[in-house]
Amino acid sequence: MHFSIPDTQELKEANGSTFIGYNIHINGAFHCTLRYKQMHNLNEQLKKEFANDYLPPFPPKKLLPLTSGQLEERRILLEKYIQTVGQDSKFVSSELLCGFFLSAQQESSRKRETYVNLKIYTFNYYPVKTRIRITTSSFDSTEKVLIKTLKQINLPIEYNQYFSLYLIKIENSSDIVVVRKLFDFESPYLTQQVLRSPTKIVIRKSYWDTIYDNEIMKDPVALNLLYKQILSEIERGSIHTTPPIKVQLEKLKLRLAKKEYILFAQKQKDYGFMQFAQCYSDFPKPQTKVSVAIGDKELRIRLLDQFLYAEDAFKVTRMRCWRITTTNNKSPIHLENGHSTQVPSNLELSFEYLKSKDKLEWITINSDQAILMSVCLRSLVEELLMKKNGFKKPNSFKSSRKWTYMKRDGTCQCITINNDLNNSDDQGSQSDHSYAAQEPFSMKTLQENFSSVLFKNGREFIENHAFEGIGDEDL
Repeated sequence: MHFSIPDTQELKEANGSTFIGYNIHINGAFHCTLRYKQMHNLNEQLKKEFANDYLPPFPPKKLLPLTSGQLEERRILLEKYIQTVGQDSKFVSSELLCGFFLSAQQESSRKRETYVNLKIYTFNYYPVKTRIRITTSSFDSTEKVLIKTLKQINLPIEYNQYFSLYLIKIENSSDIVVVRKLFDFESPYLTQQVLRSPTKIVIRKSYWDTIYDNEIMKDPVALNLLYKQILSEIERGSIHTTPPIKVQLEKLKLRLAKKEYILFAQKQKDYGFMQFAQCYSDFPKPQTKVSVAIGDKELRIRLLDQFLYAEDAFKVTRMRCWRITTTNNKSPIHLENGHSTQVPSNLELSFEYLKSKDKLEWITINSDQAILMSVCLRSLVEELLMKKNGFKKPNSFKSSRKWTYMKRDGTCQCITINNDLNNSDDQGSQSDHSYAAQEPFSMKTLQENFSSVLFKNGREFIENHAFEGIGDEDL
């Protein structure tokens, strides 16, 4: 996960006294506000749970009130601490850390737990508004919401692991932009409440390799979810097709030949790729307007030039590492026609690529979706490694201990995140059709952990464990 603490705020106690709150951003979005003592309490519990594992130094307590300079120093140290913790999959996949940040989001929302109606869309939100309506707790984690949603449409429990919930937004009346994946440390309802622009929650497949399509197509409900996603991607142009191919696909669509439609779509170049909004790159030259897509073990950069069509593919196995940086670069880009435009984002994804034997080159992409790109790269690498190791899925860390979340006022509550999944309360859940009851199911999907840059231990990048050296003869 990508943690940052970009700023602080002064808050009031019930008795009128003030304290400093540190605003925690996770995966590029505001998540919660925590006091120093809350993070200190988290550190103490992490030390108990992971006694024999390395934990970064935690900023020490101070006896006297902090000056403005000391407050800024503490903010920086806390950020480095939580970023370093976020690098280690043992910590990130633990119920303690996941439950802590879910509880922190709940407290920071300043809302009481209540039942809410959520609309979960299949990925063909446009032009067909296919939705599943559920009633769930406003505090429910992403996993609970996903389980309830898939239960509503009668998806057999063994297929839950192939799907995840994502946030999307609609631009220009029809363009779908994936904002980010929803994780188990957050409540989908609360996350939507803090976003500035309206978003929709959609179900999307959570894997990359098309080999899993064969398993999906064995079940009619799972097949239908996949079919709707692929149909939408083709109709919106995310999967590029030629006119003759479109004619063939349209015939299959009219026949409702869903399996044949998917198998035919699999042959298209962009099948299985996640497409990102237009952005800028320093490849092949600085300040180049491009589109980016990730899938099929590679990242593609396509030049958006009306006079020139060019595309380059960068194999994930040749990326030695990558990193996310935050910049203050808002200087104008000077175009050849004499006009200028602003760089749209202060986030950059950079990866070090093996161009030839003993030749590594850094390539940078400037995009608001840089963090999502990094998460996609990480999950793609995890899937490659999982296949290489015999399809053994990594397990999230389970503990027999009972952990607590310290509230801002110093009181504590037990941490719960996905407990009682077998006793989910439907509370009037409803959908557009009638469905038979299903037993709920809980399984962690691939770990899609992300970490940031400039850590105290000097690890400034994410190492790619699927990196493979090559020679000139392989290029």
